Parts: sequence; structure tokens; C-alpha cells
Amino acid sequence: MALKQISSNKCFGGLQKVFEHDSVELNCKMKFAVYLPPKAETGKCPALYWLSGLTCTEQNFISKSGYHQAASEHGLVVIAPDTSPRGCNIKGEDESWDFGTGAGFYVDATEDPWKTNYRMYSYITEELPQLINANFPVDPQRTSIFGHSMGGHGALICALKNPGKYKSVSAFAPICNPVLCPWGKKAFSGYLGTDQSKWKAYDATHLVKSYPGSQLDILIDQGKEDQFLLDGQLLPDNFIAACTEKKIPVVFRLQEGYDHSYYFIATFITDHIRHHAKYLNA
Repeated sequence: MALKQISSNKCFGGLQKVFEHDSVELNCKMKFAVYLPPKAETGKCPALYWLSGLTCTEQNFISKSGYHQAASEHGLVVIAPDTSPRGCNIKGEDESWDFGTGAGFYVDATEDPWKTNYRMYSYITEELPQLINANFPVDPQRTSIFGHSMGGHGALICALKNPGKYKSVSAFAPICNPVLCPWGKKAFSGYLGTDQSKWKAYDATHLVKSYPGSQLDILIDQGKEDQFLLDGQLLPDNFIAACTEKKIPVVFRLQEGYDHSYYFIATFITDHIRHHAKYLNA
């Protein structure tokens, strides 16, 4: 699989790179960002995947979160893919900010006209890791995942649907119960059709209820002044209740005064990198 390097910038002794490739799953050109810490020059490092939220590309996280210093210190390769296929010329893909371009929701679409390209779940869990493992100095046995908002939803479902694949998972303001919120209902009905029983396969609150319980330590940060929390888009209480019932360890921190933005992410990103490093470097 040919990779084309788009950019490379030195940062905290390592290199922040962006690549482009032809995705088989998504049937289009895709970009992803990779941070290679100084340790990657001398050996294989753990891989930590970041999934971004609605409207984002691979750029938002690498330019706004301030994660590089912690990733450099802990020796983590951090991969940040785009959030959806791009330029597929599907009718309606650019009509709204919360569906189509920039809003893949990390599902494998089953409905026309989306099912040919909108296969972000398989891209994130299969195609991209194979690409990373083949081209970068990572240890495939040491992988974790985290994300924000729609990407927080993505991180949770990837971990819950693949017991043992990820050493740890964390999220900032994740969409925890998409089958019950406006964003989720819109995306799932478009990508997955009207049969709501099929939606549950991509809903963290439902997935955790049947999770077989191999060790998974979940960290969630949520801003208390997050407008999307107040609007009922995120529904973390439902997820926490399901985790408690299943005795799955989850640390949920409601952060006073913080909103949904990258200022919030930047404030607590080092805690999340540390959370993952604890398991990845164990």
C-alpha cells in the first residue's frame, strides 16, 4: 500500500507527519496523521489511536490538543485519521455538518448510497492498523484508542466490540448513547436504515451490557458547561449506569466550567496520555 507523505514537522524531539493513501475500505484517498516520538528511532513503540469529532479532519487534534510533549515523553506513536471519506460525490454528502462529509460516525454503512464508501468502522479497526503496522515502528500487541465527541463514541465502540484488541480506552465528551440522541438518530437512520435494532451494534451503552468483561479501564472527561451535554446529545449517565451494572471500571470526571472545545481537551490531554501509557508501557 503506497503512502504519500504530505508533511513532516519536528516536535518535542519527534516528528509529526501527515500521509495520504488510497483506502480500499473507503474507496477514496484518505489522510492520516502520525506522531513518531524520539523512541521510535531505536525501536518499536506502542500505538495510540485518536478519533476526532464532527466536522474535524486529521488536522484538528495535531494542531490544537497539545498532546506532543506527553506522547514524546511516554514514547507513544499517535495516529489521528480523518473522520470520514472525502470527495466521493455522493448526493447529499455536503448538505449538513452532522451527516456525510466529516461525520462518518465510525460505523460501516449498510444503506445506499453510503455503503460503498462510509465504512469507517472497518477502516479504523482493520485497514488503518494494518497500514500502520506495516509502515511504522509500532508494536501491534500494544494498542490503545481514545477520542472526542463523535470520536469518543468511536473509541468506546471500537474497544467494546473488540475485547482484548485495545489495552485501554478513554474519551472526551463522548456521544455515549447515540440511539437516543438527535445526532445519533440522524446518522444511524441514514447509514444503517430504519431498523433500530441494528443501531445497537454501534452504541456504547448497549455494547457494554453484553461486554464479555476482559479487563478494560475506561477514562471519560466531560465538561460541565458543555452545551451538547445540556442539549442531551451525549447522555453519559446512561453509559455510566450500564458500566456500573456490569462492574466495568470507568472513571468519569465532570469538569467544572469546561465546554466541548479543544481548550477543554488541551487541559486534560496529558492525563489521558498517562492513562494509556500506564497500560501500553506496562
